[in-house]
Amino acid sequence: MMKIFKKILIIGLIFFGMSALFVLWANIKIDTDYEDNITSNLGNLPNEKVGLLLGTSKILANGKPNPYFFNRIKAAAELYHAGRIQNIIASGDNSRKNYNEPEDMKNELIKAGVPADKIYEDFAGFRTLDSVVRAKEIFGQNSFIIISQRFHNERAVYIAYQFGIVAYGYNAKDVNQYAGFKTNAREKLARAKVFWDLLFDVEPKFGGKKILIE
Repeated sequence: MMKIFKKILIIGLIFFGMSALFVLWANIKIDTDYEDNITSNLGNLPNEKVGLLLGTSKILANGKPNPYFFNRIKAAAELYHAGRIQNIIASGDNSRKNYNEPEDMKNELIKAGVPADKIYEDFAGFRTLDSVVRAKEIFGQNSFIIISQRFHNERAVYIAYQFGIVAYGYNAKDVNQYAGFKTNAREKLARAKVFWDLLFDVEPKFGGKKILIE
C-alpha cells in the first residue's frame, strides 16, 4: 500500500511540476511576443477605424463601482477624443437577466462624450477570445486597438495575432496591487488556457448577422 501511495505521490508531483512550468511558459510568451504593440502612450498608437473595448462588470459584488470598468471607459474615451479611433465596439457579457456589460459601457461612453452612433454593442463577448474574433468575423475588422488593462491587453493582442488580426493594446489604468490580486492570479491561468483553446480550435460561442463597420 505504501509503495502505491508513493507512486501516486510521485506522479502527482511530476504532473504538478509540468503544469506549473507550462503556466510559466505561457505567461512569459504572452508577456513578450507582442510587447511593442501594447502601450499606455497615445502617441505610440496608429490611427485605427475601431477600438475594441473589453467588458467587465460595472459594479463589484460588494456594491461598489468597479475601477477596472471605469478606467477602461476613460481610456476608450481618450482614444476617441484624440482621434486615434473613429468607432468603438463595446464587447461584453449579456447572458443573464439584468446584467448587460455592453449597454453599461455604451451608457458610460456617451456620458464621456462619445456619440451613440459611433458605439457598436457586441452582446456575445463572453470571453476575450469571443470579443477579439467577433470583431473580425462579425464587425469586419482586420486591425484595431484593444482597450483594457495591460495584463488583459497582452493576452487579447496575442489571441488577435493567432487569428490573423493586427492588434494594438491601449492600457487603461490598473488598480492597486491588493485590489487586483484575485484578477491577476486568475489571469495567469487564463493565459495557459489560451494555448489549450488554440490547440483545439475553439471558436466564439455565437456567430450571428454581420454588422460591418465601414
